Amino acid sequence: MSTTSTGSLLGVIVVRRGVLPAGADEVTAEAGGRVLLVGDGVAGAVAGLTAAADVLLWEAGEFAPAAWSAALATELDGELDGELDGELDGADVIIMPASPDGRDFAPRLAAVLRRPLVANAIAVRTGEIVADRYDGRLAEHSPVRGPVVATLIPGVRGVAPCPGVPRIRTISPRPAHPDAASDAEVLEVLAADPATIALTEASRIVGGGHGMGGPDAFALLADVAAAIGASLGGTRMVADLDWIPFERQIGTTGAIVTPRLYLAFGVSGAVQHTSGLGSPDHVIAVNTDGSAPMMAMADLAIIADAPAVVTELRRRLSGPAGIAVAVAVAVAVAVAHSTTGNVAMGDEEGTTP
Repeated sequence: MSTTSTGSLLGVIVVRRGVLPAGADEVTAEAGGRVLLVGDGVAGAVAGLTAAADVLLWEAGEFAPAAWSAALATELDGELDGELDGELDGADVIIMPASPDGRDFAPRLAAVLRRPLVANAIAVRTGEIVADRYDGRLAEHSPVRGPVVATLIPGVRGVAPCPGVPRIRTISPRPAHPDAASDAEVLEVLAADPATIALTEASRIVGGGHGMGGPDAFALLADVAAAIGASLGGTRMVADLDWIPFERQIGTTGAIVTPRLYLAFGVSGAVQHTSGLGSPDHVIAVNTDGSAPMMAMADLAIIADAPAVVTELRRRLSGPAGIAVAVAVAVAVAVAHSTTGNVAMGDEEGTTP
């Protein structure tokens, strides 16, 4: 691809009902704090961006990538006369999260703007985009010598909060030819199944490591995950042992995830695994080794035999008190998160309190 960017960067993030997608803050940071929020409930989503310095809000309603692309092209294409007085000038490099909406929107916008698209980027730099290829086995470095659109994989870049209050403005771009864009009609939106959803999109993940002992224990772990509406994941070792499918592997050579809640059973916390975890809001770890790195990362660290805890959890979740157990887990997370540092539970013999 031949595309240096002498202009500025712009993050473009799709918002649904005021909710930001995974990787939104990373895209904002990668774009230097300049971001356009488009969709439904955009004003309420600004608070979720810690790296924002200059925010453009476009309350555009339900997801309509074709119409949005046509409208943005009017402002971003130098050959067309836009109505926003240069609000979007200089956006030579457009970055979107590699979320479902981002992966849908980015190629449409790139096509309308006649720009190359670099998908699954892991870094967007001045003059270069680094992209993930072959499931993480290759990092492709592409020079950037002109306008380009890129999607950034969630969880691969850090976020440095921007000091101060961001400047916020509202825009309403209009397509040059409103009738030229045609979007698919949405008949129904089905809730994602945690058992099959991509780990990169999962907000709750139950992960297992070699400490689970075998595939039978992972079958029980899958039942626990299903009972609390979480997705099942694991370490590279258990994937290599075929205890879980490869697509359920979490880590630098597997899925890079950004869950709000991560429950780790029998996971030691090797750097290959933890570097793929992003920054979960809450972490609960169960392990017989209280000094394991995963235990140090946890808000709530339980020193106990992981397979035994999973067996008991499955029994309780499958009984009439299952909902109460799920609520108890949520309360434990809240209590742990409200304390300073992590909380260890259990005794030296590895029994559950």
